[in-house]
Amino acid sequence: MEYTIREARREDMKEVLELIKELAAHENHLDDVDVDVSDLEKEGFDHENFKCFVADVEGKIEGMALVYFRFSTWKGRTVHLEDLIVRESMRGTGLGGALYQQVVKYGHENGVKRIEWVVSEGNKNAIEFYENTGAQIKESWKTVHMEERGIEEIAKKK
Repeated sequence: MEYTIREARREDMKEVLELIKELAAHENHLDDVDVDVSDLEKEGFDHENFKCFVADVEGKIEGMALVYFRFSTWKGRTVHLEDLIVRESMRGTGLGGALYQQVVKYGHENGVKRIEWVVSEGNKNAIEFYENTGAQIKESWKTVHMEERGIEEIAKKK
């Protein structure tokens, strides 16, 4: 199978959203996806809030990795990998590894001292893959989310 890993273009965002929704559906969270194609286009291309790499197989987007810069008070500028998604039908083909390699290369090219991401504890294959590449799973660190309702409640307080 021949594929190309490349930077996403604005016109790829429809297929990128399909991938996002496929993953959300797999994790039984499809109703939690609030972004749409226009959000991805605006935030990724008008405001440059993220960079997206895609796995293009014969003109079809079969995988994606979405990253953005963060700032660590310990490490300085870092890259955060928000999602790395490969269509279920294309898993095991090497696309995920190629996207992962592109993310690491991007971080290296930008001189970051850390690339970080979150992996579901149930995703044993991904955990094993990441550990085999030298990544460390930080068991003592917990991911914290505050959703819209909580944000609104705290924002109302004086």
